Amino acid sequence: MTDTAISSYTSFNGYKRIASGSLPVNALAVKHALASDVPSPLLTFCDQTGQVVEIDIRGTDAEMLARLPPEGHQLQNSESALINSGESDEPRGRGRPKLGVVAREVTLLPRHWDWLATQPGGASVTLRKLVDEARRASVDRDRQRQMNECAYHFMSAMAGDMAGFEEASRALFANDVQNFRQQTEAWPADVRDYVRCLAFPLPPTEVPSLAP
Repeated sequence: MTDTAISSYTSFNGYKRIASGSLPVNALAVKHALASDVPSPLLTFCDQTGQVVEIDIRGTDAEMLARLPPEGHQLQNSESALINSGESDEPRGRGRPKLGVVAREVTLLPRHWDWLATQPGGASVTLRKLVDEARRASVDRDRQRQMNECAYHFMSAMAGDMAGFEEASRALFANDVQNFRQQTEAWPADVRDYVRCLAFPLPPTEVPSLAP
């Protein structure tokens, strides 16, 4: 799920889901629930990573919303402030535009370097092409792995002490949908439905709605 362009979030009051959607929607729900002196823990999860994110709810609603990162910025773990993009304020000089290329050490055997030297464009171009081809070939497997990890992050935070957690974890990473659903059936409804959507997303018409 990490390839989603715009991040979304889901908030829980204990085991009850109280908000789902943009960060402002979740921030307001958490702030208002906390103001109601609710006894249960309030947690907000990133739908793309399954990890808990912290929201700074100090001040008025407007002040809180003004501090939130812009839409499209995905919060990680306990991050609550904007991340410095690392872009320099210095004017960019003439020459080739910045392509986002990162230089790192690559260790290969002599025969690998010999083969790369014979390829059009040289070693760097050939390696980038090989990586792109490998990414395309494994896109479905990589996407499922990311969804598994996303669901596991959420499970660990919300269901780590629930019956069937270990069995559900094994079923999750084995991509055993039927057993995963069986092991999570007795979990609180909102937790169960959300983790199932993270692990094995349903068609849009079958995704559980956020009913009151």
